[in-house]
Order: sequence, then C-alpha cells, then structure tokens
Amino acid sequence: MPGSADPGAGPGADPGADPGAGPGSARPGGRTARVREAVLRAAEDVLAERGFAHLDLADVARRADVGKTTVYRRWGTVAGLMADVLLDMAQQSVPRARTGSLLGDLTANARLVCRTLADPRQGALFKAVIAAATCDPKAAEALHGFYAVRVEEWADCVREAEARGEVPGGTDPHEVIRAVSAPLYYRLLTTPLPLDDAAADRSAAAAAAAARAGAYVREA
Repeated sequence: MPGSADPGAGPGADPGADPGAGPGSARPGGRTARVREAVLRAAEDVLAERGFAHLDLADVARRADVGKTTVYRRWGTVAGLMADVLLDMAQQSVPRARTGSLLGDLTANARLVCRTLADPRQGALFKAVIAAATCDPKAAEALHGFYAVRVEEWADCVREAEARGEVPGGTDPHEVIRAVSAPLYYRLLTTPLPLDDAAADRSAAAAAAAARAGAYVREA
C-alpha cells in the first residue's frame, strides 16, 4: 500500500493542518488526505521493520516528510496512530467473495488470509500489531475493531448458506469465519510452515464441515 508524502511539509512545519481534526479524520481528497496516506504508510513501514515498541510519532513524521506538529495534533499518541492504521487496512481490504456455496466462500476467505499473511511486509505488519495488542489495551481495542469489521464483511456467506439449507438454523456466522482463519494465524505465529493454498483449503474445509455438523449453532 504505497503512499506519497507532501513535499512542501518538512520536519516541524505545520502548513494547512486542521486543528479540529481527530485521529485519522480527513477531508475527501486534498492535502489532508495526502498527509494521512503518507503518515499511515510510514507507520506501517516502522511496524513491519521494527515492531510496535519502536513506533515513534516524530520518526513517522520524518519518514513521511510531514510536520511532526501535524502528526502529534492529528493522532496524539502511538496507539491513536496504530488505530488509524488498522482502520485504513480494514477499509482497503478486499471485499468478500460470492461463489454460491459455503465451502467456496470459506475457501476464498482462507486463501485471502493466507496471501495476506504470507506477504513479507503484510505478515510482518500483522505480527507487530498482534504483539502490540498483547501488552497495550488501546492497541488491543484497535485490533479488535479491525477484526470485527473483517469478520462481519464475510459473515453474510454463512447467513446465505443457512438460507440455502447448507448449515443448521441458528449457526453463528461470526464463529464460523473466525474458525476459518484461526488455524492460519496459529500457523503464522507458532510454526515455520508455509501459508499456502493447501493450508487455506484445509482450514476452510474443516470450518465448513464443522458448521454443517452444527458445531457453531448458538446455544439457546
């Protein structure tokens, strides 16, 4: 997700800043959007290269060629900046697939997760964000918000499968989607094994079989 910095803003400069803007807020287009894009890409670079512990607002401002006053005013804290990084990632994510079957949809979801996590930059970025969430409550809140958006994006494939009679009534769509990606994240974080289509397909098939068997029906 490449970004471009505003060449007119150097360290310490604050031209055109919006004093009333909250973390991540931006007017459509214009300089505000360009600044946000540059800062978020710079923050992602730091997270991928060095991890959350080394994320520093002044360093991000320097990398983005944006006035550090602008960065401090708009994002305020490292956690606020990371929350906006995750919001942007959720907004940029690929829309859910519609294949006409539960297994097809879950396989598309699993393969998308694998492609993302296997990418050297994106995989490192997710590792950094997950690590941050284990020790920083605001980072955890931001990560939970990101996954809430992504899980809901794909939950309709389970609702549609229920309407087609592929899974029992009352199946929890969110639990099914989480079950697809959980083994893939475990593989990423605990093993050196590859994240490939074979791993994705196994994860999708297992989640689909469990859903069809009623494993995710909500308790009364």
